[in-house]
Formats: sequence, structure tokens, C-alpha cells
Amino acid sequence: MITGFLSLLCLGLCLGFEGEHKNEKLPKPSLNALPGPVVKHSANVTLKCHCHFQNVTVMLGKLQDPGYKQEQSSAGYDAQFLLVDLEPKTAGIYFCAYKTMGSHEWSEKSEPLQLVVTDTRDGSGASSVKTDTRVIFVTTFSCLIIFLLFPSIFLIYRCTQHGSSHKEATKSHSKFPKQEASDLPKLETESLSTEDPQEDTPADVNNEAPAEEEPLGSCE
Repeated sequence: MITGFLSLLCLGLCLGFEGEHKNEKLPKPSLNALPGPVVKHSANVTLKCHCHFQNVTVMLGKLQDPGYKQEQSSAGYDAQFLLVDLEPKTAGIYFCAYKTMGSHEWSEKSEPLQLVVTDTRDGSGASSVKTDTRVIFVTTFSCLIIFLLFPSIFLIYRCTQHGSSHKEATKSHSKFPKQEASDLPKLETESLSTEDPQEDTPADVNNEAPAEEEPLGSCE
């Protein structure tokens, strides 16, 4: 009788333990990359999901691909997912979750882990995620430079046009006095040529005056 009572007690404790795990909200696990989150092209990486319970079912997912899903049973508190022969398209944001034997729902997702795969074939050394970010930054910066460059070119053009017109006006004003000064000798020469001929000199007057008659002598 005592043995039956102990058996019922153990069964009740087991059911209560499973019900507790079934109803409680499982804490989220943690996800790490070994040897690191930045991996070279064609290399391997291990994504390790650390859970709060032993012997659980662990799921590895990818945010950019809802259809990506890997499951395996944990060995102790950890489950390891090996990714081999990585390519740039393998890069992305990964997460993991787990569920116990008594629970039918997955735990909270772990903090996202961004996996970067460098493409050494073209020497860029940048992942697809970093490349997209760099392209967006360069495009935005180029548009900003072009937007600021057009007003500057317009102002320079206006200032250049204003300076050239001012120089032309200054040159035109400086030509008129020179032309008037050069015309003065011509006008004086023409005025002198139109005057009456020169007056007779005293020598000419003496030559034109009639000779005086000699006085008559006395008769002897």
C-alpha cells in the first residue's frame, strides 16, 4: 500500500513538473558564432545556441528567410549548428529558440546574430549586408553634393557675368576721352587753314609804297 502511494505521488510530481514547464514562459536562449561572426568565403562557422534547460529541442532560424529552419536535440544545455562552405548569400541575421519535452510552444527568440561572409574573390572584403549599407551611404552623399553644387555654380556664373559686363563698361568710357583728345589737333589745324592769309609784313609795305620825288634844284 505504501508502494502504491509513493508511485501516485511520483506520478503527480512528474505531471506537475511537466505542466509547470508547459504553462510557464520559457526564457530566451543566447546565440554565439565560433570562431566569430565574420567569416571568410568558403570557410566554416559553428552557431551555438545556449539554453536554460537540458535535453531540449533547439531551432535555428534566419530573419531574411522565413523558410530557413534547422532543428536538433541539445547535448546538455547547448546545441551547435555547423555551417560549411560559406558564401556571401549565407550571410544574414540568425536566431535560435527551444522547447522542452512538456511544452508545445517555442521559447522566446534569442538576440539576433549577424553573420558576415567576406567575398575574397573580388578583393572587396565586404559582406553583402555591408555592401548594401555602403551603396546607400554613397548614393545619399552623392545626391547631397550635387544638390549643393548647383547653387554654387549658378552664383559663380552670375558673378562672372557681372564682372565681365563691368569691365566692358569701363573700357567703353575710357575710349571716349582719348578720341576727343586726339581730335583736338585736327580741329585746330582745320581752323587755322580757314583763316585769312597772313598780313603783309613791314618789308612788303615799304616795297609797295611809292618812291618820293627828288626836290628840284635852285636855278643858277
